[in-house]
Amino acid sequence: MGRAWVWTQWLIGWLPVAALFAVLMTTVHGAGFGQALHYSLRLMATAALLGLVVHRFTARLPWPHPMRLGFIARHALGAALYAVAWVAANSAVESLMTGRLVMVVGPGVAAYLVTGVWFYVMIAGVGYAQRAAARNALLEALQARSQLAALRAQLHPHFLFNALHTVVQLIPLDPERATRAAEQLAALLRASFDNPREQVTLREEWAVVRLYLDLEAIRFGERLVIDAHFEPAVLDETVPSFALQTLVENAVRHGAAPRVEATTIRVRACIDGADLTVIVEDDGMGAEPAALDAGGTGLRRLRERLGWLHGAEASLSLNTLPGHGLKAALRLPRADADE
Repeated sequence: MGRAWVWTQWLIGWLPVAALFAVLMTTVHGAGFGQALHYSLRLMATAALLGLVVHRFTARLPWPHPMRLGFIARHALGAALYAVAWVAANSAVESLMTGRLVMVVGPGVAAYLVTGVWFYVMIAGVGYAQRAAARNALLEALQARSQLAALRAQLHPHFLFNALHTVVQLIPLDPERATRAAEQLAALLRASFDNPREQVTLREEWAVVRLYLDLEAIRFGERLVIDAHFEPAVLDETVPSFALQTLVENAVRHGAAPRVEATTIRVRACIDGADLTVIVEDDGMGAEPAALDAGGTGLRRLRERLGWLHGAEASLSLNTLPGHGLKAALRLPRADADE
């Protein structure tokens, strides 16, 4: 299936060139368009077949950094050989079709040779551009994975320190709750480490966040109130892993932790056309934007990951004022928006 699609793309890519040649032959030489198109398709067929050799050649000759004279010399020789082979192939096809030997000689051959060189440059350029795009996509994917790994490394110490501190405090007071908290911590760490995917469903992400909040509920008690609402269809949408976790932990850290009163954290998600919007807000202490940026790298890394994964199609906005809580809105393109 993949190979067939590559061949289809290759052939389709040559059709505009054939049409352009047909138009040029019609306007310059006054030939009928049907005849010109037939002749142009024959020329492009040989150019495309020989172009496969050029495509393989460019794959074996990577683009050098910095540019090297040997690289230019090899391609200059390759362009000359391609042009000669293209002229010879067209002569052979014409000879087979007419039943007599046809050779392109004289001043007219120069135009064919120049055209052959132009084809070579076009084929080689497209090949290098495709490989550069594929390489950049791979680098972006690797960068996104490294961002995820860094985010895990930054988040897990917070989980571990707070949860273990809670368990230690509970052991002399309520051994049964301490055991339950230790089991919840194990489940949370297992869920975090066992899922290396870049993106997960909101259902999976919320399950991990729920484990985290259950642990924090032991630490905060009645001071932490969770109000979450998701429509069933929203839970099947995909989000970057740890995205919701980052926003919820930020709300706990800046909203609930500094207060002695109860803090309510509201989590919402909705579908808005081609976008998915996830909102996490609290009625806690709030903070200055500068304090959020200085408080840790979680939000910064999340923004960077959004850029690598979705570019300008994704955004993270924060609205906060001291004493008025914090609202974080995450906007993501839906995976099935174009289906």
